Amino acid sequence: MAFVELRDVCVDIPVFNSRNRSIKKTVMNLATGGKIGSEANGQNYVRALEDINLEISPNEKIGLLGHNGAGKSTLLRVLGKIYKPCRGVARIEGSIGSLINISLGIDTEATGRENIFLRAALLGIPMEIVKKEMDSIIEFSQLGEFIDMPVRTYSTGMHMRLAFAVSTMISPQILLMDEWLSVGDQEFQLRAEQRLNKLIERTSILVIASHSRQLLERCCSRVLWLEHGRIVMDGRPSEVCSRYFI
Repeated sequence: MAFVELRDVCVDIPVFNSRNRSIKKTVMNLATGGKIGSEANGQNYVRALEDINLEISPNEKIGLLGHNGAGKSTLLRVLGKIYKPCRGVARIEGSIGSLINISLGIDTEATGRENIFLRAALLGIPMEIVKKEMDSIIEFSQLGEFIDMPVRTYSTGMHMRLAFAVSTMISPQILLMDEWLSVGDQEFQLRAEQRLNKLIERTSILVIASHSRQLLERCCSRVLWLEHGRIVMDGRPSEVCSRYFI
């Protein structure tokens, strides 16, 4: 069963080659990012998340709202087990799928077909499933004979269609997204949205960061508002959005 529990979670991001100036601390603390701190050895860091307490149960769709630097992407990376908290406890149960960087692992010198296997391997998709879904991936991406050409010969749109088709082949219990994916022309965007909706339907937990009020109110059952690495509001999408979008 998919489940998320965070207790007093903090995440510090080291800042290298920075100078410890009081004016810098003042200016940066006024921004939407986290607080600046220094360790005993003089190493500066940004506290990207501070005292995060969160529980997510099966069938919940969680939206993350906040200005750039508020901690949304860092929280997604904690949920994806990319960042380990420097303090607190993170319990994350269930298989995890991420659509944060769908082009990760794409080799431009390899063919589209070879990249399907490469990207699928990074996503942990078994080889037999990839072979079974190969024709549908090629059909959905609309690459035709280009599937056996090097990706460096692709247009940006072709590249993204391939990456999207492979990345949405997953069936995770926990799905992480940084904004809603929108790729290709209008016709492909419609097909992509239908494919995303089907992916979300078979996902137990969705966590998506977005600046779109319409999207958050349409797709989510809860919205978390983050500022300076802290959760300042957790509630129904309509309530949180009405306070945030003033």
